Amino acid sequence: MGKFFAAKRISKIICLLLLVGIFCIIPNSQVKAAEVNSHLTGESESRTNIEEPGSAESAEELGELNIANNLTVSYTDDNGQVNGTLRILITLTLIALAPTLLIMLTSFTRIIIVLHFTRAALNTQTAPPNQVLIGLALFLTFFIMRPYIGEIYEEAIVPFDAGEISQEEFIETAIDPLREFMYKQTQTEDVRMFLEISGEEWDGTLDGIPTSVLVPSFIISELRQAFIIGFIIYIPFIVIDMVVASTLMSMGMMMLPPTTVSMPFKILLFVLADGWNLIIVNLIKTFY
Repeated sequence: MGKFFAAKRISKIICLLLLVGIFCIIPNSQVKAAEVNSHLTGESESRTNIEEPGSAESAEELGELNIANNLTVSYTDDNGQVNGTLRILITLTLIALAPTLLIMLTSFTRIIIVLHFTRAALNTQTAPPNQVLIGLALFLTFFIMRPYIGEIYEEAIVPFDAGEISQEEFIETAIDPLREFMYKQTQTEDVRMFLEISGEEWDGTLDGIPTSVLVPSFIISELRQAFIIGFIIYIPFIVIDMVVASTLMSMGMMMLPPTTVSMPFKILLFVLADGWNLIIVNLIKTFY
C-alpha cells in the first residue's frame, strides 16, 4: 500500500513539473483577434483597445474600458453586412422554401389544377401521369414568369452581387415584380376581405397592400379561377356522358358502365378539337 501512495505522489510531482515547464516555455501568451480585414464588419477606429496595453498610469485609467491586454473586440455601428455564416443559413432556408414559393407565388397553382381537371374530365385515370403534368406545369410557369424573373435578376441579384445595394434593398427590389404579378391576378374582393380581417385600410393601390395580405388573396383568387376553368372544361365531357348513358338505357344495357363506353368518344373529341392546344393556349392567355 505504501508503494502505491509513493507512486501516486511521484506522478503528481511529474505532472506539476510538466506544467511549470510549459509555462516557462510560453512566458507571455496573449489571445488577440486577428487584424481587421476588409470583408469583416467593424473598423479599426471602433475597436475597444482605446489605449495600448500597459499604458495606464493611475487606478482610474485601469478602470476604463480597455481589454486589449487579453482580448480585442471590435463592433459595428450599423455599418456592416450579413456575415458569411448567416448568409449561408439564409440561403439554405430559401432553398428549403423554394418549392412553396414556386407553387404559391407563381402561376403554377392555376396551371396544375386545370391540367388535373382536364385529365379527370377525360376519365383516363393516370394518362398523362403526374410526372408529365408537373413537368408541363413547371415549364409553362417558367414561360409565364420569364419577364418577372428577368426583372428580379437584373434589378436585384446583379446589383446585390456587385455590392451596390444592401440586403434590405435586395429583398424589397426582388419582391416587387412578384407583387406586381400577384396584384394583376388577384380579385379586389379577396384583398378587401383579408384587409377587413386584419383591420387595415386600403387606398386602392398596390403599395397599400401588405405582402402578408397580398399572398393569401392571390392564392384564393388562383383557386377560384382554376375551378372556374375546370368547370368549363367539364361541360362538353358531361354532355357526352349523358348521351352515352341515355343510349345505353334505351338499349336496355344497364349493366354496362356508361363511363367505359364514353371514354373513347371523349378521347376522340379531344383529339379532333386539338384539346391540348386549346386548353394550354387559352390558359396562358388568362395571365395576360
